[in-house]
Amino acid sequence: MKKLNLLTYIFLTALLFTSCGETGESNEPVEETQDTEVTINNNEQEQHVDRVLTAEERDALTPDDVVAEFHEGNTRYIKDSLTLRDRQTRIAQTGEAQNPKGMVLSCIDSRVPVEEIFDQGLGDLFVGRIAGNFADTEMLGSMEYATKVAGSKVLVVLGHKNCGAVKSAIEGVKLGNITALLDHIEPAIAITDGFPEDQRSIKNEDYVNAVIKNNVRHTIEEMREKSPIIAELENNGDIKILGAFYDVSNGTVKFL
Repeated sequence: MKKLNLLTYIFLTALLFTSCGETGESNEPVEETQDTEVTINNNEQEQHVDRVLTAEERDALTPDDVVAEFHEGNTRYIKDSLTLRDRQTRIAQTGEAQNPKGMVLSCIDSRVPVEEIFDQGLGDLFVGRIAGNFADTEMLGSMEYATKVAGSKVLVVLGHKNCGAVKSAIEGVKLGNITALLDHIEPAIAITDGFPEDQRSIKNEDYVNAVIKNNVRHTIEEMREKSPIIAELENNGDIKILGAFYDVSNGTVKFL
């Protein structure tokens, strides 16, 4: 009986060690898979590392090239996969000159981080900001500089969901210099049709969004009418003017 127990003990011990060895071997592919995934992720990030464009590289772009980059950049922004950038190098490269590929006219809203929305870095964009994203004389001058003088290829007027300036204009807010500012948005309210009087309020999200988008469209029309320089550049195909709507609740940009 003792001999039998001893043999049984030896057999069970051998079986136990064999099982442990098999378990260890089965873990190895898992470790390799994890390492591979890390390598792939690193490679994906490395593919997005970029640099500041030279004047020659920027001039070689077409307006459609820039628009395509904005689309791709917004996709990366939504996926939380923004391009890795060496900011110190960019600071050094742009210290004496800049070659932005486009200009974005945006509202001042803190929820609208323009460069991040399009995944652009230091030196890539001119950005003009004013509550309600309209184009007054000074903003038109800034756009003329960005395009005619500095060579930018695209002008984007970017409105956004839940715009406080547009809502204030709809409500007819009167307060200091804000009153004059909101006057620029009044034309967008006037051209927004298709809503009964009882639905023309800030409580109606569809109506507010319609006014926001019409404000973008109206701003673009004023750019063309009040700036012969911008109109000529567009007519010649040197630049493209686009309206866009940014959804602050999900990060998406839709071009109008």
